Amino acid sequence: MTPASMSGPEPGQALASGAAAERSAALFADARAMHDAALARLDAGDIRDAAEKAWCATKRASDGLIVARTGDEPERAPDTTRGLRRLGMDDEDIRRSMSHYYVARETLHGSCFYRASCELIEDTERLIHETIDYIDEAERRAAV
Repeated sequence: MTPASMSGPEPGQALASGAAAERSAALFADARAMHDAALARLDAGDIRDAAEKAWCATKRASDGLIVARTGDEPERAPDTTRGLRRLGMDDEDIRRSMSHYYVARETLHGSCFYRASCELIEDTERLIHETIDYIDEAERRAAV
């Protein structure tokens, strides 16, 4: 992907329907690439970097879902959280899948990456691997 295809709209500016679909697809592709990178880092024995890449994949998939449904791309993680909560108010499947988002944010991003506390290694590895399930589910929900 080129840098131009990775850039989103100006903050606060919604994308038109075709542009939103294109941007959403780019975000999901990036989420999958980040998950692949997370698995590669895990295979290399770097669980902290793997955890951060899996968190990034989770956030990118969440952003892809939000863009597909609203045309608005979240600028920062708190915007993503708010966007998911808004979508979850009307969609029970999104509301249920948000548990992965919150666990990834806290465990993979907060504890493992930032605080270097990756205890329960097997659980952290499981979360990294299960990120692909979240990406798949978010992409399915984006198409609704």
